[in-house]
Amino acid sequence: MTKDTQETSQQPVPDAGELLALASTRMPFGKYQGRLLIDLPEPYVVWFAQNGFPEGNLGRMMQEVYEIKVNGLEYLFTPLRKAERQSSDP
Repeated sequence: MTKDTQETSQQPVPDAGELLALASTRMPFGKYQGRLLIDLPEPYVVWFAQNGFPEGNLGRMMQEVYEIKVNGLEYLFTPLRKAERQSSDP
């Protein structure tokens, strides 16, 4: 294995299924109930990061949204929004 191959293989690869789940999951409670997780305002997600994310799968997903937003990777959500709109159209 070359040095380049080692560096590439150590970088995390986004799971398409996980990203699609983020794009279709809605906030089940609170001020933004019903809003897609990927559309939650950054300050709201940051508040959870500082005060504790919910338990379970929702908390894990919100942590992923937080990491994407604070690292300036929101452009990853653009094709997901399009895919979600197309899947919800009758």
